[in-house]
Amino acid sequence: QGKGLFATKNIRKGETVFVERPVVSSQFLWNALYNYRACDHCLRALETAEENAQRLLGKSSLVLPHPEQCNIRKDLHQQCPRCQVMYCSAECRQAALEQYHQVLCLGPSREDPTHPLNKLQEAWRNMHYPPETSSIMLMARMVATVKQAKDKEWWIKAFSQFCSKTANEEEEIVHKLLGDKFKGQLELLRLLFTEALYDEHLSRWFTPEGFRSLFALVGTNGQGIGTSSLSQWVHACDALDLPLLQREELDAFIDQLYKDIEKESGEFLNCEGSGLYVLQSCCNHSCIPNAETSFPENNFLLHLTALEDIEAGEEICISYLDCCQRERSRHSRSKILRENYLFTCSCPKCLAQAEDADVTSDEEEEGEGETDDAELEDEMTDV
Repeated sequence: QGKGLFATKNIRKGETVFVERPVVSSQFLWNALYNYRACDHCLRALETAEENAQRLLGKSSLVLPHPEQCNIRKDLHQQCPRCQVMYCSAECRQAALEQYHQVLCLGPSREDPTHPLNKLQEAWRNMHYPPETSSIMLMARMVATVKQAKDKEWWIKAFSQFCSKTANEEEEIVHKLLGDKFKGQLELLRLLFTEALYDEHLSRWFTPEGFRSLFALVGTNGQGIGTSSLSQWVHACDALDLPLLQREELDAFIDQLYKDIEKESGEFLNCEGSGLYVLQSCCNHSCIPNAETSFPENNFLLHLTALEDIEAGEEICISYLDCCQRERSRHSRSKILRENYLFTCSCPKCLAQAEDADVTSDEEEEGEGETDDAELEDEMTDV
C-alpha cells in the first residue's frame, strides 16, 4: 500500500480534500481503435455529449435534448502540425510540446509500422487487450519528460516518490499485467522500449531489473482517469431548474439512454487513460473508504472528495476496489487486492469479518446454486 495520507484539519463530508494534476498521464492505446478520442495531453473528451452517446449506442440518428449543456468547444481543438495528434486547446498542445511531445512526435512516420515507437505500441496492443489497466506509453512519457527536461534530476526524483516493491513483488505485478508469458513479453517490450527511447541519464530504467521496476511502479501507482462528455452533460442536466413534468421526462430519457448504452456497449466505463499522482498514490486502501477520487472537470485533474467527516490527524483512505467489488465477501476482496496490489487488507470491515468462511462470493453463490446473472451484469461504473 501507499505511505499513508492524513488530514491536517477537520474535513466535512462532501468537501474536496485536494485537487491534483498528474506528474504524467497517457491515453490507453485501444482508444483510437474504438473511435474514442480524447485530448492527448489532459484526456478531456473531444467528442460532444451527443457524439459520445451516438457512438456508445451505435445510433448516429440520436439527438440529445438541451445540447447547450454540453461544454465541448470544438472550435478550440488543435492538432500537432507534424503528427496530427489532437488536443482540446492551444494550451494543452503547448504543454505537451514543452514536457514530452518533442521526443514522442512521430511526424510523417505516424503510419510507418517500422518506426520504433509504433512497433512498441503495436507490441503492447498484442499483449494487453481491453480493458487496459496501464499503458506502456505512460512509461514512454516518463522517459520523454526526463529527456526533454533541463533539470533531469528533479524529474527523476519526482518519479522516485512513488511506492516501489521488492523484486519478487515486482515479478508478481508484471505477471498479473502480462499473463503467463510475461517473462518473454517483458523482455520484448524492454528491447523495443530501448530501441525507441534509450537515454544515458536513465540507463538503469532500460536494464532488465530497472525496466521491471518501472513496469511495476506504473502497475501499482497508475490511477485510471475517467472522462466523458456524456457524463458532464448528464450532471449539467441534473442541475437544470425545470418544471416538474419536463424534469420527469428528462430523467426518464436519461435513465433509458443509459440502459440502452449498457445493452449495446456492455459496461459503461469512463476510464480512458492512466496517470501518476503523487498525493493520491499515498492514500491507503479501505473497504469502507472515507474519500473517493473523481474527474468532474472532464480532464486529468483528480478531485479527492470526503465521503464522511474526517477529523484532523485521521488517515484518508480510498478504495482500490470498485463499488461492486466492495460488496463481495472478505475473501473475494482479499483475493483481488492480493493479486493486484500484493497486500492483505486489515481495514475495520475486513477485521470485523475475519471469522467469515474463506470462500469467494462466486463460491458462495455456486454453493447456493443461484448465481444472480442480472446482478453480475449490472456493474456499470461511471468514474
